[in-house]
Amino acid sequence: MDADAVRSDVDLLAAHVAGDPEAFGELYARHRDRLWAVALRTTGDPETAADGLQDGLVAAFRRASSFRGDAAVTTWLHRVIVNACLDRLRAAKVRRADPLPDDLDDGGRGSVVTANDGSDEHLDPAEHGIRSERREIVLAALQQLPTEQRAALVLVDMEGYPVAEVAEILDCAEGTVKSRCARGRAKLAVLLRPLLDADTADDGDTRTAPVAGNPDASPDVGSMTRRGPPADPAAGAV
Repeated sequence: MDADAVRSDVDLLAAHVAGDPEAFGELYARHRDRLWAVALRTTGDPETAADGLQDGLVAAFRRASSFRGDAAVTTWLHRVIVNACLDRLRAAKVRRADPLPDDLDDGGRGSVVTANDGSDEHLDPAEHGIRSERREIVLAALQQLPTEQRAALVLVDMEGYPVAEVAEILDCAEGTVKSRCARGRAKLAVLLRPLLDADTADDGDTRTAPVAGNPDASPDVGSMTRRGPPADPAAGAV
């Protein structure tokens, strides 16, 4: 096996800093899906997500020498990408109620459970339509949260990161992450109450929206057709 194929993230980043022209591309390819999922869910808009992802990758490419090894490379990459996306949202003062993305990633961490469980492929058209409507309601509610709360919830509840790692990614205290998640969950519980009440009325389902703790998965929003991130968002920019 080629030695490059088994290089760790740290080795790849170090090789990039040392001048290896292939190392950063390999590192990006390894984590592409998860980075795209976080960017897309944080921004709620494919174009803004692509711009934020590219901004973050350019920054990571150029600032790789600043990585000190005090956190995992993936944590560092997520921090750069999330910050770039939040910068895009703040600059544009985005509070979107536009059509929502239908292509959240189907790979990596919590996104496997929350975005695509593969079950939609076996649904009849009516059930598929119900799931699609539910998904849009849940995602629309998520977009109504302040950007900081949304970022925390995406990382903790949808991507499955522990609070301590999210605190590193967002560069804030663990208590701040917990507070943002708690406030975000409380708002989501109110926003999603009609959906949950309808579920209970239709089939006696007594599920409730997550309002505390660090649940294993967010409300089921059904599978989403994969389109994925741009093939190479950093191409030409780095």
